[in-house]
Amino acid sequence: MKLGRESLDDLSVGAVFLATGGGGDPYVSYLATQRVLDECGPVELLSVDDLDDDAYVVTIGGVGAPSVSLELLPSVNDAAVALETFEEHVGRKVDAVVSFEVGGGNSMIPIIAAAKKNIPVINGDGMGRALPEAQMMTYPIAGVAPTPAIALDYAGNVATFSTDSTATYERHVRNMAQAMGGMIMTVEHPMTGAQLKKSIVPDTISFSIEIGRILREYRGNAQRIFHPLSEAFAKSLYGNLFHLYTGKVVDYASSVVGGYDIGQAVIEAFDSDAPPLTINVKNEYLVARVGEQVVASVPDLITVLDYETSTPINAERLRYGQRVTVYGVGCPEYYRQPNALAVVAPRCFGFDFDFVPIEELVHAHCALNSEFA
Repeated sequence: MKLGRESLDDLSVGAVFLATGGGGDPYVSYLATQRVLDECGPVELLSVDDLDDDAYVVTIGGVGAPSVSLELLPSVNDAAVALETFEEHVGRKVDAVVSFEVGGGNSMIPIIAAAKKNIPVINGDGMGRALPEAQMMTYPIAGVAPTPAIALDYAGNVATFSTDSTATYERHVRNMAQAMGGMIMTVEHPMTGAQLKKSIVPDTISFSIEIGRILREYRGNAQRIFHPLSEAFAKSLYGNLFHLYTGKVVDYASSVVGGYDIGQAVIEAFDSDAPPLTINVKNEYLVARVGEQVVASVPDLITVLDYETSTPINAERLRYGQRVTVYGVGCPEYYRQPNALAVVAPRCFGFDFDFVPIEELVHAHCALNSEFA
C-alpha cells in the first residue's frame, strides 16, 4: 500500500483521536510530511506480516513535553538526519521504520524518515495510543532492548545511548530532552522483523486513516459521530467506544515537570447537576473521574473532542471555555495482560487504585451514557 499526501489529513486527525491527548501536536509535522511527500513521492506502508524476519527495523519519533513542540519547531530534515546518524553509529543500514506510538506528530515522523530514505514505514506502532514513558511500549515489554540509540536536538547536536534496561534508558533520554531544549528526536529500539512481529500493535496507521475519514465525513457534534465511530471500533483490535461526558472546560492547568506535561482539566456539564469531570494529564489523558468515581483510566483510552465539530484535542491545546465531549475506548487486549499492566496500570503513574476495564466502570456509571444509548 502506498501512503501519499492525500491520506495525511485523515491520518493526522485519526492519530490525535487515538493518541489520548499526547504524541505531540501534528500540525507542523503534517506540513513537513506533506512537503517531503511532494518532493520524494509516496512511501510504502508495509504490513508487518510482509516484513522479512531478518529485516533491521528501528523506531523513530519525538521525545519530550508535547507543549514544547508548539514553540520549538523541528526542521523538515531532522528525521532523516537522525536516521542517518543512527546508521553511522551502529554501522549498518535500516530496512524499515516504525512508530513509537500512533500519536499526533509521532505518527508523521516515521513517514518523513521513510520518504527521505526510500524505505518502508510499518503499518503499526508500539502502543496503539500514546503513553509518556519508553518502558510502556510493547517493544520493551516483549523484550526488545532500547539501545543502541541516538538523540538529535534542534541544533543538530547528537547524544548516543547504551543502557542496561529500558527504565534506565527512559531516565537518561528524559534528562537529555530537558537539557537539549525540551524536545528531541530519537532513533531507538533496533530489532529484527521477527521481533517486531511479536511485539507490534498492528495496522494502527491505516486504522488512524479510517478514524480520520469518519470524523471528516460525519463532521458534526458528538451525537452525530458516535455511532459510526462505534461501528469502526467494534471491528478493530480495540475495545468498545463509550461516551463519558459532555460539557465546558472550566479549568485547565499544566506545567512542564521532569520533562513531561503535567496537568489537570475540569469539565462541567452544560445543563445538568452532574458532578464535574476531572482528567489527570501526564502528556496524555490518564484518568477521568466524575466527582470521585473513576470512569476511565490508563491503559484504556480517553479522548477529548470539540463538541461542535468532533475534532480531537491534544492536551496542550485544551483551553478554558472549550465545549467538549469526552470519549473512552477499551485498549488493545495486549495491554490488559499482567506483564503489560505491570508498567502501564494506574499505580505506575502514582494513582492509588488498580486498573478496572472501562466497560466495567461505565456499566457502574451507566447514567453517563444515557443520551448516547
